[in-house]
Amino acid sequence: MPQSVPQSHLMRAIEITRPGGPEVLVPSDRPVPVPGAGEIVIRVAWAGVNRPDALQRAGAYAPPPGASDLPGLEAAGHVAAVGPGVTRWREGDRVCALLPGGGYAEYVATPAEHALPVPAGMSLREAACLPETFFTVWTNVFERGGLQAGERFLVHGGSSGIGTTAIQLAGARGARVFATAGSAEKCAACTRLGAERAINYREEDFVRVLKAEGGANLILDMVGGDYLPRNVQAMADDGRLVQIAFLQGPKVELNFAQVMTRRLTITGSTLRPQSHAAKARIAAALEREIWPLLEAGRVAPVMDREFPLDEAAAAHARMESSAHIGKIVLRVAGG
Repeated sequence: MPQSVPQSHLMRAIEITRPGGPEVLVPSDRPVPVPGAGEIVIRVAWAGVNRPDALQRAGAYAPPPGASDLPGLEAAGHVAAVGPGVTRWREGDRVCALLPGGGYAEYVATPAEHALPVPAGMSLREAACLPETFFTVWTNVFERGGLQAGERFLVHGGSSGIGTTAIQLAGARGARVFATAGSAEKCAACTRLGAERAINYREEDFVRVLKAEGGANLILDMVGGDYLPRNVQAMADDGRLVQIAFLQGPKVELNFAQVMTRRLTITGSTLRPQSHAAKARIAAALEREIWPLLEAGRVAPVMDREFPLDEAAAAHARMESSAHIGKIVLRVAGG
C-alpha cells in the first residue's frame, strides 16, 4: 500500500519561477496539500503534460482563484488522503483525475468528483493521459459539437493528444473521420487510429479535400489564425466549428455572410475555468459513455514519451517542438 503522507510533510514539485520558456520550470520542495471538504489528495505516479501548462508557464493562462500555482492539469496515482464528505474513494484507490492545477508534484489535491477509477487493465502511466484530453474531446466534439454517427468530422492537429483521442472516439461512435497533420509519419499515425483520410497540410489543402467529400459537418480546431476562414470554406451547410485553442492567434478577418447564408455554427470553450459542477458532470458522462470503450480496448491513449518529474523543462520543449505523436507524461513515482 502506498505511503499516505510523507513524515516530512514536504514534497517534490515543479515551480514556474517566472513567465518564460521551458527553462523557468524548476524543481522545489512544497508542503504536501491537505484535502478540504469534498476533496481527495492523490499520491501522483504519473502526470500528463498539456498545452495549457505551457501557456501558464508563459504567463498567458492564470490559474483560477484558489487553485495551485503549480502546473499540471491531470494525473494518475493512489488516493493518499480523503477530505470530509467524500464517500466514494478510500486510501489506496487507483484513480486518475482532472486537476485545478498542481499535477507536477508528488501529491495533489482535487475535487473528489473530478476523479475517475483507472480503467480495468490500464496502467497508471496510460491513465495519466486520460482526464484533460478526454474531458476536452467529450465536451467539445459530442456535447458542444453534437457529432453524430455518419457525419464527416475534421480534426486539426490529428497527431496531438487531443487529435489522437478525437479520432478514436469519433470513429468508435460511427463518424467518418478526417485529420490534418504535418508529416507523413503523423498522417500514418492518424490513419492507424481510424482516420479515413489524413491530410498533410504542408502538401495538401484540407479545404479542397473536405469539399470533395461534401464538406465537414463538424470541425475541431486548435490552430486558429488563417484556419478560421478556411474552416468556414471546408464546412458543409449547417456545419459546426468548435474552437478550443489558437496556436496561430485568435484574430483574423472573416466574412460572416457565409455563416448566415449556410446556417453555420461557430462555438468554442475552455475547460479549466468551468465550474466544479460542470466538470463533475463531464466526469460522470465519461465514466458512463467512454470508460467501457477503454476497458474493452476499443480506445487507448497514444503515448509519445516520458520524462522524470525533474525534467519537466525537457518535456515542455518536446511538446512545443510539435515533434510528438500523442501524449507526453512526467514520471513522478511510477507504478
